[in-house]
Amino acid sequence: MACAKCDEPAVMHAAYAGTHLCASHFRAFVERRVRQRVRADGLLGPDATPEDPETWVLGLSGGKDSAALVQILHETFDEDPRVELVGLTIHEGIEGYRDESLEAARALADDLGVRHEVVTYDDEFGVQMDDVAESDPLGMAPCAYCGVFRRSALARHAERLGADKLLTGHNLDDEAETALMNLLEGDVFQMASHYDASLGPFPGAPDDGPPPRAPSGLLPRAKPLRDVPEKEVALYARLRDLPAHIVECPHAGESFRGELQDLLLDLEESHPGTRHSILSGYEELAALAAERYREPGVEAGHCGQCGAPASGDVCRACELLEAL
Repeated sequence: MACAKCDEPAVMHAAYAGTHLCASHFRAFVERRVRQRVRADGLLGPDATPEDPETWVLGLSGGKDSAALVQILHETFDEDPRVELVGLTIHEGIEGYRDESLEAARALADDLGVRHEVVTYDDEFGVQMDDVAESDPLGMAPCAYCGVFRRSALARHAERLGADKLLTGHNLDDEAETALMNLLEGDVFQMASHYDASLGPFPGAPDDGPPPRAPSGLLPRAKPLRDVPEKEVALYARLRDLPAHIVECPHAGESFRGELQDLLLDLEESHPGTRHSILSGYEELAALAAERYREPGVEAGHCGQCGAPASGDVCRACELLEAL
């Protein structure tokens, strides 16, 4: 099949868009959506100047998503003195998994000349995820612990690095899965906090929604890959020959998210565009939920143990650490 825009052979078929694209036009297709999302979310603030640039800390896992995100943003802003990129890798302590992806993250950061820092669960919390998964005092899936710890470590060290924004490589599939999880679990509070960070964080809540809705005191977050399907991100990383460790976490199969991932792939195969529709409708519902719970002028409190933003006296990370 030929590319819809030229005579070159197509490397992918975007069924939801009804088009075939060659390698060159596919790369441009991915990059354009990322840059459109950066503009739509207003990530580059109007006050950023060459003399006072914004610092964007990127969660650099060493996987395909964060590798593609760093590559695109580096090429977009490399010659723009208003933005400084910093890569931040969180090492959870999962044997045979994170070590290899850490090497991929370091290789990419070195190649691009991007500052890169590493934080471990062991240093940050005194635990390693393999041990947490084995002990599991609360009877939860390992991802339930890991997600809380990762978000806590990313936020804390992004603040330490002087971040103006914290960016993560969540793709369209990730976001649609989160939407389905929240809907199926029936927790409207989680939906509301997904849209508006001022309502959270709450125990088990997902990463907050589209920026810049974080209130004073909370670091705005962004997901510039959220419009790009996972398979397209993987193909982009391969075509660009990016150093990326494309292996699933050994604990991921035990999660509810893993079941929804299979369901979504089947639905998308039969009904192209399902992921986009789910996310679009979910964000409308989340906005309505946020209006229901939002109290004007109310800001998130802080954990009495670690000082992190919290809806109660103790944040979820400290609660889990106490249980462990």
